Amino acid sequence: MAAPIPTDAHPDRSPDRAADRRRWRALSVGLVAAFMTLLDVSIVNVAIPSMQAALHASPSDLQWVLSGYALTFGLVLVPAGRFGDARGRRGAFVVGLIGFTAASAAAGLAQSATWLVVARLIQGVAAGVVNPQVTGLIQELFRGPERGRPFGVLGATIGVSTAIGPLLGGGLIHLAGPHEGWRWVFYVNVPVGIVAAILGWRLIPTRHGAVPGWRTLDPVGVALLGVGVVALLLPLVQEQQWRGPVKWLLLPVAAVVLFAFVRWEIHHRRAGGTPVFELSLFRLRSYTLGTVIALLYFAGFTAIFFVFTLYLQTGLGYSALLAGLAVTPFALGSAVGAIVGGRLVNRYGRPLVAVGLLLVALGLAGTIVALHFVPGHDAALATTAPLLVAGCGSGLVITPNQTLTLSQVPVGNAGSAAGMLQTGQRIGSAVGIAGVGSVFFARLAATGFEWSIAFRDALAAALFFMLVALAAALADTLVARRSRS
Repeated sequence: MAAPIPTDAHPDRSPDRAADRRRWRALSVGLVAAFMTLLDVSIVNVAIPSMQAALHASPSDLQWVLSGYALTFGLVLVPAGRFGDARGRRGAFVVGLIGFTAASAAAGLAQSATWLVVARLIQGVAAGVVNPQVTGLIQELFRGPERGRPFGVLGATIGVSTAIGPLLGGGLIHLAGPHEGWRWVFYVNVPVGIVAAILGWRLIPTRHGAVPGWRTLDPVGVALLGVGVVALLLPLVQEQQWRGPVKWLLLPVAAVVLFAFVRWEIHHRRAGGTPVFELSLFRLRSYTLGTVIALLYFAGFTAIFFVFTLYLQTGLGYSALLAGLAVTPFALGSAVGAIVGGRLVNRYGRPLVAVGLLLVALGLAGTIVALHFVPGHDAALATTAPLLVAGCGSGLVITPNQTLTLSQVPVGNAGSAAGMLQTGQRIGSAVGIAGVGSVFFARLAATGFEWSIAFRDALAAALFFMLVALAAALADTLVARRSRS
């Protein structure tokens, strides 16, 4: 059994070194699991051509391989976070990680497209169980200004895992061959997942005093939130596959169900129950604004790699490995920016997020300019410097924004608050891929498959999301200054 780790240290009183090492060992296991689950958001992109050839998958199958993971991931984040809040994080973390590892093995063994899609859906559920436990663990183990550094490392994990996915996927396919290499995109999770599950059980502390009873988990609220999230995400993730306007009727259905969820949570709280999500958190300006910024940022951030991979592999004929190498500057910049951001966030606050968003916007604008002058096969080389700038900015956005968003959240709500924040990120990703992807494919058709033009216009759409997020960060900075005055 893991040694007890102090979770109530005063922010001005340094814990002894042994306790500090135990805290970081526990968190390190969580970061490994977070890296694996978030890596699977993007690593599959470069393997799509190999999967299509090996399994004779239809375009609809491939869309579900990509978007089904994101859909089920977003579906369980909040209830899984609430479960960790009520029952302790170690059990939820280990069970989720075992499920993710088993689903990864099943995906690698897939003999048909349907088999692969089902395995990806289960993978997404398990990933959604694991991730809010990691953020909740930071909230429990660290206090006040102490959280800057672990959130910095978590931010680097988020940024690097998403950006470096195409490179790792391309490398695995290059080593194992185009026909079977895609299977190793999933197999690589298995040994890491087994070791992480064992270490997680040993190192992550148990929390005494967990509240028993299903009432604390709010099953009605879980069901309403789940139906609302699915109705919201489904037309977005299937935007390219479900033709016609009928799919958009699910959006008003989502609005009605989510409104019912809010009314139920208010009623459940007044009746003495514990809601799956504490709506009063939205009274905190830091939490509300941080969630909005995360949604807008991930709408542009995730969409960049979606269209960039298509442009390089399908449009320019890059191999999976070269396509992955092309986004490496962004990944490196993101890692550096996240670590720096974690150290500076307590000093500069929200203005640091605004600086990061400005750098991302400048990097994307620079990429558009570079592609205008170098539109052909040398595009990857021409975009190296602007993507590095955008990556540095990304690190200054993800880490500080996450730290600031969760800074005032009570520890008892840490898991569900982190789950809602990540749900916003998943919704933003779906909105961005649907919106930016629509611009990309529409311009591709209108220009007679001029890939460079389509990619530049898609980047401009992603830039729009970044600018709106920047406006929100600047508005918060101005309001904060007026309040202090």
